[in-house]
Amino acid sequence: MKKLKFTLLALLILTSINIYSQQRTQVSKIKITGKVIEKVSKQALEYATITFTSGTSTKTIAGGITNPKGEFDVDITPGTYNVKIEFISFKPIIIKERKLDKGTNLGQITLEEDATQLNEVVIRAEKSSVEIKLDKKVYNVGQDMMVKGGTVSDVLDNVPSVSVDTEGNVSLRGSDNIRILIDGRPSYAVNIAEALRQLPADAIDKVEVITNPSARYDAEGGSGLINIILKKGKNQGFNGTFIASAGIPETYGLSANLNYKTEKLNYFTNLGFSHRTNQGGGKTNSQYFNEDGSIKNFLNEDRETERTRDGFNGRTGIEWTVAPNTFWTNAINYQKDNGENNDLINFNNFDADYNFTGSTYRLGSGENGGKNIEYTSNLIKNFNDKGHKLTIDGSISRNSEKDQSSITGSNNFNNTLNNQVQKQVQFQADYVLPIGEGSQFEAGYKGSFGDLDNQYYVLDELGVRIDNLSNTLEYKEYINALYTSYGFKVNKFSYLFGLRWEDTNIEVNLLDNNDFNTKKYNNFFPSAFVSYEISDQSNITTSYSKRLSRPRGRFMNPAVNYASNVNIFQGNPDLDPSLTNKFDFGYIKRWDKITFNTSAYFEDTKDVFSFVRSPTGDEVNGIPVIKSSPINLGKEQKYGFEFTLNYSPFKIWRLNSNFNFYNVKTTGENSYKDTQGNIIVQNLDNQANTWSARISSKLTLPYKIDWQLNGNYNGEQKTAQGKNLDQFSMNTAFSKDVLKDKATIAFNISDIFNSRIMRSYTYLDNQTSYGEMQWRKRQFNLSFTYRFNKPKGEKEKNPQPRNEDGGGEFPG
Repeated sequence: MKKLKFTLLALLILTSINIYSQQRTQVSKIKITGKVIEKVSKQALEYATITFTSGTSTKTIAGGITNPKGEFDVDITPGTYNVKIEFISFKPIIIKERKLDKGTNLGQITLEEDATQLNEVVIRAEKSSVEIKLDKKVYNVGQDMMVKGGTVSDVLDNVPSVSVDTEGNVSLRGSDNIRILIDGRPSYAVNIAEALRQLPADAIDKVEVITNPSARYDAEGGSGLINIILKKGKNQGFNGTFIASAGIPETYGLSANLNYKTEKLNYFTNLGFSHRTNQGGGKTNSQYFNEDGSIKNFLNEDRETERTRDGFNGRTGIEWTVAPNTFWTNAINYQKDNGENNDLINFNNFDADYNFTGSTYRLGSGENGGKNIEYTSNLIKNFNDKGHKLTIDGSISRNSEKDQSSITGSNNFNNTLNNQVQKQVQFQADYVLPIGEGSQFEAGYKGSFGDLDNQYYVLDELGVRIDNLSNTLEYKEYINALYTSYGFKVNKFSYLFGLRWEDTNIEVNLLDNNDFNTKKYNNFFPSAFVSYEISDQSNITTSYSKRLSRPRGRFMNPAVNYASNVNIFQGNPDLDPSLTNKFDFGYIKRWDKITFNTSAYFEDTKDVFSFVRSPTGDEVNGIPVIKSSPINLGKEQKYGFEFTLNYSPFKIWRLNSNFNFYNVKTTGENSYKDTQGNIIVQNLDNQANTWSARISSKLTLPYKIDWQLNGNYNGEQKTAQGKNLDQFSMNTAFSKDVLKDKATIAFNISDIFNSRIMRSYTYLDNQTSYGEMQWRKRQFNLSFTYRFNKPKGEKEKNPQPRNEDGGGEFPG
């Protein structure tokens, strides 16, 4: 009932604003509309500018930009105007001395490429690194020096509202309950964090952050979606980019983006090789207590890590213009990586008076590697130039990963072996039908079918398998989905309503234990979006969606992380999905030099996943063994607000900032049986506030040297079993164009103060621990970029309709 009241109140406010705005609207204002398209492909041009001037004056009286459908909508006072329509690298069109005394549709305006500009290598005004739209934020990777020579993980860590921890795990608005898409399709890599590290940043065109997705998208991803869009060149002829990079600690890489385009065929290739060395370390200092509360002893663990990775990433494809309105793209993606891990842990023991009593060590060294191959096909049929189209997508993939390690210590020796193979097939069809002016119907189907086989073994010093630590997991997943949505516009209100249905059939089998479990469920996922256009420069929206999160990856993998024999981690293959109701209220305002976007949000989740640390009942040399494992905790309620501010005080200086504050309340308990057969119940109720902030500054120095500086801060957060301390980091980069602007040299420093360290306290009944972990220390990187037949910062020509963002734009 409270949720219904909230929704009705939001709609009432919107309606009141509409009435009030209409009362204040001057009768003398008239509306001028039209659509801008590209001459050859007949496709809409987004961000084309329309300006109205009067007589011989060059001063702009009114103006606007086109939306993703190429449409514009400008309110002016009746009169006689010169109307100018222009777009970067296209010939502008000027309509002179047009008398406009009533609402007028200027019709379809066609722009033609300017051949004199296409043959020159010129520097154009850069598109803002961060574009803020009502339904998503779009981060343009090509303009960011921080990621030159880096990986996708480095890219995501610079995106507003997104953060990447030292282990490579991605979170959105402080939650890792998200879905990552690549070109609108889910990534099913066995280890998504490692897969993102292997993909070079230069292969990425842009990143879309969608905090409240509509019914068109997969229901999975309780806190939202992150869509990574790969580059596909559109410039005519043969063109491309080469990047070479090297850094300290030892890191180097080579990558190339090549493209050859004819009138009907577009060949594209992304290739990248990298060698990366990550040096890190940490510690865990624990204090143990007797049953009467007195101090029993102390244990200090000091850890040093070194991880090396050699990775190759290749992607090649062809886009065929079958007919002027039909496009077919086929591509093959291939990833291969291998590396070595070395973890050295020294255990120092102390008695109750903190007198040193002895030490042991544990050295883990191993090799790992993986291969991922995927074939994708995308067919787009445009029935007209008004958005009526059919899109069909298909993909098939196979991902494998193999890890083998040896663990030696003062008193023991073990070998571990982990083999994973995952296969995935997907098919999707989407149909879009515009109905009249400003209305659109959409429907589609998606099928996703996959299976995962995971074999994990732990062997003792004699090579004998330890049964209670070894297992074979078989995971099969079959998902069928149908959706429909309808969007329309009434005056300044835009509406989008949708409904998605998903049927899920999952089999989770532990073959060694003869433990077979089938999970079948189907759900409806409604979504609703309402937008009100206050003016050309400001809008407000309110939205609702129901989301689902299925446990994946490290959450489900029952393989034991055996690096420490007293602090271990193990996934839980019996996790159930969680369901989230999401509400969002947003406002966006644009000025000449400032764009401001803010939103308030509320999330109500049932069966939320949570990591819990529990004593197992075992001891090693008198030290209790603690296991960390995910469970379905119970209920979580999260509310907060965030804002993003983009400010360009001068032409040479641009500032981007983001602030997020939220409160999380969790209720639930964990009941389990330890190795001694005792039933343990842990109360995990918790409520906490936390906040995060980031700011990025880009300044052009003398001699055309660009300087970028980023600062990131994550505030302290209380947990049910302790607290995570605050974390601050800063990055900087310099770049200079050389060779007549055909090449760029960039130097960046990641984590200037070497302060990106995860720090936490854990409080259990018989133990208090303080821990630190840093997977990657400060890094220096130098890169060289060379472009041929491709202007720096030039917007791609001949845009063609894609299905990269997984959906259409907001109607109107």
